[in-house]
Amino acid sequence: MWPARTVRQSLCDVKTLRAIGFPTTSCFVREPERDVVSNAVDVPECAMTGAQIVAAILKQQGMKQIIGFPSSGLFDAAAELDIPPVIARTPRVAVNIAEGHARTTHSDDLTVVTVQYGPGAESAFAGIAQAWNDRVPILFLPTGYPRGAEAVAPNFESCRNFRHITKWCESVTRIEDLPQMLYSAISRVRNGPPAPVLLELPVDLLEQECGLDLPDYRLIRRARPQADTTEIAEILDTLLRARNPVILAGQGVLNAHASEELAEFAERTGIPVMTTPNAKSAISERHPLALGTAGRARPATVDLFIEQADVILALGSSLTRSYYIRPVPVGKQVLQVSIDPNDLGKDYPVTLGVVGDCRSVLRQMLEKVRGESVAWAERSERGNELAKRIASCRRDFLDRWMPFMNAGGSPISPYRVVREIMTVLDREKAIVTHDAGNPRDQFIPFYDVTEPRGYLGWGKTTQLGSSLGFAMGAKLARPDAIVAAVMGESAFGMVGIDFETAVRCQLPVLAIVLRNHVLGGYAASMPVATRKYQANRISGEYAPIAQALGGHGECVTDPELLHEALQRCVAMVRDGRAALLEVVTHEEGRLAGLGLMSHLAESQSV
Repeated sequence: MWPARTVRQSLCDVKTLRAIGFPTTSCFVREPERDVVSNAVDVPECAMTGAQIVAAILKQQGMKQIIGFPSSGLFDAAAELDIPPVIARTPRVAVNIAEGHARTTHSDDLTVVTVQYGPGAESAFAGIAQAWNDRVPILFLPTGYPRGAEAVAPNFESCRNFRHITKWCESVTRIEDLPQMLYSAISRVRNGPPAPVLLELPVDLLEQECGLDLPDYRLIRRARPQADTTEIAEILDTLLRARNPVILAGQGVLNAHASEELAEFAERTGIPVMTTPNAKSAISERHPLALGTAGRARPATVDLFIEQADVILALGSSLTRSYYIRPVPVGKQVLQVSIDPNDLGKDYPVTLGVVGDCRSVLRQMLEKVRGESVAWAERSERGNELAKRIASCRRDFLDRWMPFMNAGGSPISPYRVVREIMTVLDREKAIVTHDAGNPRDQFIPFYDVTEPRGYLGWGKTTQLGSSLGFAMGAKLARPDAIVAAVMGESAFGMVGIDFETAVRCQLPVLAIVLRNHVLGGYAASMPVATRKYQANRISGEYAPIAQALGGHGECVTDPELLHEALQRCVAMVRDGRAALLEVVTHEEGRLAGLGLMSHLAESQSV
């Protein structure tokens, strides 16, 4: 029971406290005694700890669960308000879970992750770096060393060490400042360029009691800045005069929930759309004007249309140069729209850079296009012809790769695994993700996602094993979805023990582990060590691990049994049990868009 203390407090504050869960019941609250001069009201007020203040504000602002790894005083304070914990086995995976949740939620839920000071914060660093690269709006609340000890070596001070991988990074030193700083942090999570926001909470501050007059805050909502009307006119005029314009949709489209607007704009203007790896699912890849994902490995439609393009409209993309993203060819006229002004012209020269929310900007452009339907009629008609070219190119591409997708024999081709996943999963109700390495490059070009946020991709940098946490976070946000993560055995080796988190926290996900007993592709970077010492070899079996951790696990070596095994695992997940399907595959270095033609003859025997 939180102790009561009588203070002078406004009536609206009492209502706020009740609304967010404080136990200001009738046994504590007296009838108001009005002060004629100040309209103040004498009511009992809870002497709250810092942790209870944080938990109450987070609940008010939409937090449905708190993710993390102990110890943190926030877990008990949240539990007092009926907010359940999701406690991972490692801090890094806890942050991965938070990223998966933030990137798939359709609501205004606030995604919060907390870890212990010192080694907990140190271990979480990789996950926050990943979320920074992926532009993920999460609130990171690590605890800190007691005030006065934080700067004593070798103590790890989060607000100093995370500063370059968060967009706001501060520490609370006075409990009186706690509400204001927490609301400020939440506002930064929900507004501006999406990114992790860090507020360090010293452990002694979380334990400190204080009677505060909490302000009557309302739910912090997202601001959606628009472009200038002259900028909208210039974008549309440039697109109208272009011979072969292309839209490159980035994650900003997903962050803004602007998939419907993007599809309508493509249809009304007859402009085809490709996505960045992070934005895969921003438009249904079954849409007639969808070109696919411009990753390191990619479908032929991407190469054909980006090479022919004279104007590229980058919507919600930072246009970051990366080994994992198909580069923009030299000589293209680029128009860039981003909510982050630091993105504009960062890696490529742009003709026009516009700061704005993708949904706002798309709606502005749609309004103008609808009002100028005659001017856009010819371009819209050309879209019908483009759709036929896209469909033809896609058919030719898939025909060339069908020997891989239908390959028989053991070990199993990883492309056969991709095809079986596409056959078994109901893509309208599924969320899939991939891990780093070959699973990414083998999966992205072929899995045609249909629903916004039905795919968690990435295109800058990812630590091996991140997909397992992403999948659990997606399941947390979308419990009705079947969520699957495709990963190699090196990735599973990084985080495998956190499969137990999925079991214990009732987050039934499907992990599909491709096992070939090698570090896929790494022999080329260490040929001498591989030849002399087999440095690229690893070993192990993974289905028994899943079983030992309380989930369902099975191993498949025969491609003809793969389909039924996938169906069994999906049924297990649907019934509420986490499942792991281990598939024994061969190493496959042939990747779409990266030199397939020289291997076509060889592929016939795969």
